[in-house]
Amino acid sequence: MNIDKTDLRKVDLNLLVAFQVLVREKSVSRAAERLFLGQPAMSGALARLREIMQDEILVRTGRGMEPTAKALALYEQLAPALESIRTTLFARPVFDPATQSRTFHLGMRDWVESWLMPALLERIQTAAPQVRIAVRASDAQQGARMLDSDEMDLGVSVFPDGPAWQRREQLAAMGYRCVYDGKRLGLRSRLTLEQYLAHPHLVTPTQSDFRGPVDDELIGSSKRRNVIYATSRFAALPLILRRAAVIATVPEQSARQWADVFGLTSSPVPVRIAPFAISMIWHAKRDSDAGLQWLRAVVRDVVTSEMSNMSKADASKAGTPARNRRRRASL
Repeated sequence: MNIDKTDLRKVDLNLLVAFQVLVREKSVSRAAERLFLGQPAMSGALARLREIMQDEILVRTGRGMEPTAKALALYEQLAPALESIRTTLFARPVFDPATQSRTFHLGMRDWVESWLMPALLERIQTAAPQVRIAVRASDAQQGARMLDSDEMDLGVSVFPDGPAWQRREQLAAMGYRCVYDGKRLGLRSRLTLEQYLAHPHLVTPTQSDFRGPVDDELIGSSKRRNVIYATSRFAALPLILRRAAVIATVPEQSARQWADVFGLTSSPVPVRIAPFAISMIWHAKRDSDAGLQWLRAVVRDVVTSEMSNMSKADASKAGTPARNRRRRASL
């Protein structure tokens, strides 16, 4: 007898598992032990199976209980199907970066891309030769929307807490530095507050034009900056700084990078500004995505490495190894 669609409503997965164990064990009591059920419950399952399949399933012989011919035939057909269901439901997804191909869409601001992607792409090329990366502009205002619309798989930038479905992991805390053409401005590498306020400024606001975190800190005092240029993009700033007598206050990694690449001067900010968090965000529906888990681990490792390299460079430029600095700090 074939089980039609109406009859399938009487069958649940637990009943099929019970059938499989009953046929294999050839005993109601042993099957009950294997499934951690009481014998009455297993006897009830056998009764339901007999009704649904119109077959005795197990019959008593001189050697004990034996499966019927129909039960054995059904067992052979159901075994691979149940194993496939187990694999589908419980197998842990695996991503092999060395052999699998995939395209990941990352969202970040342009300064994060300039800072992070050289090292990140180098790492990915070595570990995952068939992986491609597409970077899209994203910031604190767009992050959640871009995740929800599947415009990006992972955001790496300055992101606030978002909706309940948004996952966020802080990667590092970063401060600010000033950057400028020291020769053009006639300034040394460590600015005083008077020097800082005496020159025009460039800003990269995220919300209000011509305002940045420094201006927020100066509120309540009589001191103000003269901001003459505002842009949401960082790419042109080092080129402008080489041609104009202005100062920019930017994330410290950008300031150091521009000083090295463009021959500019970098200085601590003579105004106390709280550091900001670099975070990565992703959608909760991607929590079990093995490929994205791998990428998050790589991003986490690269950010840690880049921040460590910055600390070592600071110690080297100061002329004191980091180990000695820590030793003196503990005395």
